Amino acid sequence: MRVFVTGASGWIGSAVVPELIGAGHQVTGLARSDASADSLIAAGANVQRGTIDDLDTLRSAASASDGVIHLAFKHELAFTGDFEGAADADRRAIVTFGDALAGSDRPFVIASGTLGLLPGRVATERDWPDAAALPLWPSGPRARLENAQMTVALASRGVRSSVMRLTPTVHGDGDHGFMATIVGIAGDKGVSGYLGDGSNRWPAVHRLDAARLFRLALEKAPAGSVLHAVADQGVPIRAVAEVIGRHLDLPVASISPEDAAAHFTWLASFLATDSPASSALTRELMGWQPTHPGLIDDLDQGHYFQQSSGTELVSPLPVPSAST
Repeated sequence: MRVFVTGASGWIGSAVVPELIGAGHQVTGLARSDASADSLIAAGANVQRGTIDDLDTLRSAASASDGVIHLAFKHELAFTGDFEGAADADRRAIVTFGDALAGSDRPFVIASGTLGLLPGRVATERDWPDAAALPLWPSGPRARLENAQMTVALASRGVRSSVMRLTPTVHGDGDHGFMATIVGIAGDKGVSGYLGDGSNRWPAVHRLDAARLFRLALEKAPAGSVLHAVADQGVPIRAVAEVIGRHLDLPVASISPEDAAAHFTWLASFLATDSPASSALTRELMGWQPTHPGLIDDLDQGHYFQQSSGTELVSPLPVPSAST
C-alpha cells in the first residue's frame, strides 16, 4: 500500500515506518521540521512537509494514499496547559481524514490509550469509560475520547477505521516518555518512590511490538475495530520502583498520597491510577503476539539509566484527575 503516516518521526512513528517499509509498503511521512524530514528520508520514506494544522495538505495526502496511520498529537501543547486545544487539533485532522477516505473502504488507524479507561478493572477492547463519569472528566481528555469514538463511527461511512489503544508506557531503548521521567524523578529525589502500597498496575508494550500491531491493523483490521497494544496486562508500580532503585542504587520507598504531588509533580495522578488492560481479543483477531521484552525485563537491560529524562509523552488518554 501507499501509506500516509502523521507523527512519522516520533517515538512510535519512527518504529512504525520501518515496520511498514519492511513489509513492502510505500510510506509518506508528515514532517514539520528539517530534522524530521531527514530522519524519514534516512528510513526510506517519502516526505510531506506540513503539520496536522495544514488540513488541505492532510486531505491531499490521504486522497493519494491507500491508507492512513494518524499518530501525531500535540503533546507539548496538551501537557503545558491546553489539552483541549491539542484534542481539537486532533479532531480536525480526524474529520479531514474521514472525509477524504469516506466511501473508499481504505484503512484509517489512529492512536488512543488505555490509561484511565476502566480504573480498578481489567479493561478490554469492548470497554469504554462509564458515560456517567464523563462529565467529571477535564474537557481535553474527554474530547480525546470522543475523537476515538468518532473514528470508530467512520466505519458507517465506508472507512476501514480502527482505534489502537496504547498503554501508558510504550517502552524501549531511546524512550523519553513516562518511564524515563519516573527514572529522572528518582534520580533527582534520591529515592525510587511508589504511591501507597505500590499495587496500582500499568499495562505496557514494547515499541517494536506496538509498531507491528499498527501494521497489522492497517493491513487487516475490520472496520470499526478497537485494538489493544498491550503486552504486560498490569505491572505493579512498586515493581517498577524496585528495578529503578536497584539500578540507581537508591532506596525504594512508599510516597504518601499527601506528598505525591510534591514528589511526582504532574505524574502523581497518573501513577495513582490502577489501570490494567487485556489484549486477548486483539491477539485472537489480529494474530498478534508480543515478542520483545516486557517492561521489567526492558528496564533491567539498563538503557533507561544511561539517558536523561525527557517529556515526550505517549499516553493519549490521561486519567480524569490529570491536569489539562
